[in-house]
Amino acid sequence: MINIKPLIAELLGTFLLALVVTCMLGGAFPVPVAVMAGLALGLGVYIFGGISGAHLNPAITLGLLAIKKVTMKDAGLYIVAQLIGGALAMMVVGELLTAPTLTVGTDHMILLWEGLGAMVLALGVAAVVHGKTSQGSSGLVVGGALMLGIALAVIGGTNGMLNPAVAIATGSISLHYILGPIIGAVVGMFVYKHIAE
Repeated sequence: MINIKPLIAELLGTFLLALVVTCMLGGAFPVPVAVMAGLALGLGVYIFGGISGAHLNPAITLGLLAIKKVTMKDAGLYIVAQLIGGALAMMVVGELLTAPTLTVGTDHMILLWEGLGAMVLALGVAAVVHGKTSQGSSGLVVGGALMLGIALAVIGGTNGMLNPAVAIATGSISLHYILGPIIGAVVGMFVYKHIAE
């Protein structure tokens, strides 16, 4: 029987890495692509490493196969999951950032991007809560997840709140700034719980 949890981890980790890199290539956020890609990969390793090894790259998986650190079956399944993650990132970016009927900052865009950013934050928090990262690195994981989540939300045209209390404090009292992060955080926690346990 195939253990689906490492495959979901590879898919999600590759999706987040590809999403960040693809969004950064648009130049909408004033941080070099290499910095954000490194942060995304490092965070992916912290979050998903204890579940799948966090290859997050078919070339790495093939390299590990070459030195017999992964089986042929697992390598094939990981690569399929990674390619699906990359394709999903392409679809999300294509739909949310370039769709002609959507404009940056509209209510549904705020809900989607705040939700996505909060999901990234929740994945980092969940990795710590489920003991998949060391206690010493927990601040780095959660802080990095927040940084990455805010970057994605800002690229999507939001204020990058990811926190209803912060939204209220800054006067962004739209339901989209409140519901988006709540929905994203709940989804992120459930997804991580499913693949970590």
